[in-house]
Amino acid sequence: MNEPQLLGPRAYGEALGTAVLKAVAEDFQVDEVLDIPLSGQGEHLWLWVEKRDLNTEEAARRLARAAGVPVRAISYAGLKDRQALTRQWFSLHLPGKADPDLTRAQDETLRVLTQTRHSRKLQRGAHSANGFTLRLTALQADRAALDARLEQIARHGVPNYFGAQRFGHAGGNVQDAQAWAERGALPEQRNTRSRLLSSARSFLFNQVLAERVQAGDWQHAIVGDLLAFTDSRSFFPADAQTCEDPRLALLDLHPTGPLWGEGEPATDGAPGARERAIGARHAALCRWLASAGLKQERRVLRLPIGALTWHYPEPDTLQLEFVLPAGCFATVLVRELVDLLPAGPLENPCVF
Repeated sequence: MNEPQLLGPRAYGEALGTAVLKAVAEDFQVDEVLDIPLSGQGEHLWLWVEKRDLNTEEAARRLARAAGVPVRAISYAGLKDRQALTRQWFSLHLPGKADPDLTRAQDETLRVLTQTRHSRKLQRGAHSANGFTLRLTALQADRAALDARLEQIARHGVPNYFGAQRFGHAGGNVQDAQAWAERGALPEQRNTRSRLLSSARSFLFNQVLAERVQAGDWQHAIVGDLLAFTDSRSFFPADAQTCEDPRLALLDLHPTGPLWGEGEPATDGAPGARERAIGARHAALCRWLASAGLKQERRVLRLPIGALTWHYPEPDTLQLEFVLPAGCFATVLVRELVDLLPAGPLENPCVF
């Protein structure tokens, strides 16, 4: 499966040129945004950690070994890809124990920048956003055209596709999920099961969003839509009056698409008909997700790009700085600008 099959059309036209993302790890930097006041006391030790070319799970294992605790005592809010320079929080459950010496965990790939105590462990999904600094190098594109498109994106956002990295090499995760769905069975290994269910759900969401982008109504509320605020997991139906809500134009309120599970999507009218038609085309996947016990959820179709700024530190380099809600993909912004050329082993960053 190729990228257009997995993501769908671009919103603003063809790519404006080519570039390389992540020639080095510093070209893709991520800072987790966590709005939790830490008390300084408690049985959980919270660590602000900088990682380079190291994934989150391996960092957790190294911290556990250095602290002399099982890896299940380590918590983190989200996964950050190995192929980047990232800063994120971890927590260690240390009831009745002093702060451990974490020197053995640290080297050029991992540094503990800050540590403090707190009364509760860090929960998955607790971070509110991720801050990004991206450098696109070997840039071959017209600067005026890039600036104009970035202005569009700053005003209107981009389609909130799940990035291609969610689906594995050449969409292999989706193909594996389809094979399991046709058999009506689930993988026994928990990590594999979770990965394939997530990929299948993401694929179906992208199919709905792709049709909305193709139709030109991905940014607009339609009667029958379910609407949600950027940072909210709750949603409500759109009638003729709410379709004119000024918060839609302000990128505070958005139409949503389905994250498939048990039952039918709660949309009505034209949006509901579209979602059910896509579900019918992929009936085996939908039944498979429902059989796994997943519930119907929603995800906003439009991704507002917070605090977007850009400049050109070198003639062939574009640097972007912006903030995205947790669970969204920086690469879908880059995709609206340029086609990416291979950068060796450092490619396809995945941030949650």
